[in-house]
Amino acid sequence: MTKLTIPLLATLTAQALISGVAIAGSEDVVVENAWARASIGVNRPGAAYMTIRNTGDEAVTLTGMSTPLAMMPEIHETTTNAEGVSSMAPAGEINIAPGEAAELAPGGLHAMLMRLQEPMGEGESFRLTLNFSDGGDVTVEVPILGIAARGPEG
Repeated sequence: MTKLTIPLLATLTAQALISGVAIAGSEDVVVENAWARASIGVNRPGAAYMTIRNTGDEAVTLTGMSTPLAMMPEIHETTTNAEGVSSMAPAGEINIAPGEAAELAPGGLHAMLMRLQEPMGEGESFRLTLNFSDGGDVTVEVPILGIAARGPEG
């Protein structure tokens, strides 16, 4: 890399984090519209939502996540049976085909943040790192919205 390229790369990475969009080192994974709801305290669960888009030519696999905010962050999925009873369980690895996206949204797949180390306060944000099977990571700044928020638009 030339001396001009390194500052440009740092600037683009900083802009991506500030704008709520994170780009993987391979530039194949883009995280859009990340958000979370405020929580009611510590040692309680929280949740985060986002769109994880694969812009590459090969499938990517989300294998895990980490954040200093929660001791046990995992991808969970909420399902509803024929009787209308909802349940939630760990989803395991999430495969995202080329050109496709995984939606983490209320009522479906979501980032479950168990054993919060501090409350998630409205107007604050936290860093969430997504781990992929190729060894790459994507870190995104997740804004915390109100406890009744339904999405980043309100």
